[in-house]
Amino acid sequence: DEKIIYGQLRKDIGAILRKLCEMKDVEIIEAHAMPDHIHMLVRIPPKTSVSSFMGFLKGHSAILIHERHANLKYNYGNRTFWSKGYYVSTVGLNQKTIQKYIREQEAEDRIKASISKREYMDPFKT
Repeated sequence: DEKIIYGQLRKDIGAILRKLCEMKDVEIIEAHAMPDHIHMLVRIPPKTSVSSFMGFLKGHSAILIHERHANLKYNYGNRTFWSKGYYVSTVGLNQKTIQKYIREQEAEDRIKASISKREYMDPFKT
């Protein structure tokens, strides 16, 4: 898997996902972009099916991302931006736990970004 979600692309993806969620009255409770995937905790209205929302979000965001970052289409050919699958779970009493997990992913990502790739891959190598 390619790790391409960083810099301006990361900011644009965040803005695109926020706008698309807003269009469907979906509330983003917590979200974080990892280098190769996205974590999102959202509240979807009862009238909206999860599968239709995910199809809308992934399909429309891929189109908008490719429009703003044409180089991705050039660099990666006709491959889709998002993978086919996604993980969904309903959240009840464990919402706080999931929010904490997503926040900790962000902190972990910042720590990894501050360490050079060589140190991260083999910290004991001389």
